[in-house]
Amino acid sequence: MSEQKVVHETVARANVFDKYISSETIFKSNREMLRPSYIPKILPHREREIDQLAGIVSTGLRGDRPSNVLIFGKTGTGKTATVKFIANEAARVNSAGSGIDFIYVNCCEVDTNYSVLQHMANKFIENPEERAPYNGWSIERVYSLFKEMVDKQKRLLIVVLDELDRLVYKTGDDLLYNLSRINDDLVNSKVSLVGIANDLKFTDFLDARVKSRLGEERIVFSPYDAKELSDILKIRADMVFAQGALSDDVIPLCAALAAQEHGDARRALELLRVAAESAEREGRSIVSAGDVLQAKNKIELDTVTETVKTLPSQSKMLLLSMIIYAEKRRIMTTGDIYGTYRNLCNSIGVQPLTQRRIGDLISELDMLGIVRARVRSFGRGGRTKEIELSVPLNETRELLVDDELLSSYKNARAKFQTTLI
Repeated sequence: MSEQKVVHETVARANVFDKYISSETIFKSNREMLRPSYIPKILPHREREIDQLAGIVSTGLRGDRPSNVLIFGKTGTGKTATVKFIANEAARVNSAGSGIDFIYVNCCEVDTNYSVLQHMANKFIENPEERAPYNGWSIERVYSLFKEMVDKQKRLLIVVLDELDRLVYKTGDDLLYNLSRINDDLVNSKVSLVGIANDLKFTDFLDARVKSRLGEERIVFSPYDAKELSDILKIRADMVFAQGALSDDVIPLCAALAAQEHGDARRALELLRVAAESAEREGRSIVSAGDVLQAKNKIELDTVTETVKTLPSQSKMLLLSMIIYAEKRRIMTTGDIYGTYRNLCNSIGVQPLTQRRIGDLISELDMLGIVRARVRSFGRGGRTKEIELSVPLNETRELLVDDELLSSYKNARAKFQTTLI
């Protein structure tokens, strides 16, 4: 190969990103400010909740142990941001020797009793060889290590357990029982708990002793309305975008769409960021309402994609059976689906589940938002579950047939028997 040809091919390969790198960006500042992980210096419309939580935590500044707190609210209502804001403010006071430390644990990522204790204990251990392993110890041993590390010096430790309801539903309340009574075993330090949950009813699953110790104070975060979301977006937009980068209807539209979904600020910020990135990739300097609607469709499809990809094989076969059936009849019953599902299983060589178990899997798909299932009563004729798909048929089918097990069903169609009355 000649030297000139090699140089030409190298230049051609180097040009792949040129149009994106050389184009002007819509963002005047770090776009990370539009992500939920960014904690701003001001949290609009959460002044009351901040003041309430600060009043509880301030007890620690006087050397006393603050009450345990349970924080409730829908996703995206500012619960985590408010707690982290208070933690940042406490860190500023710590420079004056207040001795308040925060440990934050996301119970979706650290989702077992052992892993929560191991994660917290290792926060105090600098030497990797002395840290608790990811597995292999008893819970009692790692709990004893955590107590030892906490009590090594005088401190007030506030343990924040985010998504606490998920941990309780998965593993029970044994961890909460131990943490709620840990102060009985400490000499130098004190521990307070802050639990963040979406589900108000999860406390019904707690032991009475845990419930009384844990729920000393409660704070409920109400969803944002469209006006409040607009205020949040305007503050972030002024920080991130150049003047005139957003058309006048972009922020109101993002706020309105997010307000329809339980007042989710994360959703509003994500819509704004994805819309701006879409306009930027197309080389436009102004974000329009059309970009927001396009971003909405993209986010929804991405959510469906990730959910469908992680489904077990039987759930994928069930969902494909629903899609095949729904191409002819939009609303179906468990019995309708089961016939298609059983035929699909037999043709693949997989043992079909019982119809009762299929009913459970449908309930799981309903919980994930992939289908809508409702029970309909026919009086003496009994009751049945009517199911309707909540995801786009063609796109979801494409995702399912990417699975090697279902690849031969790309063009499958349902067979119906006509009943004459």
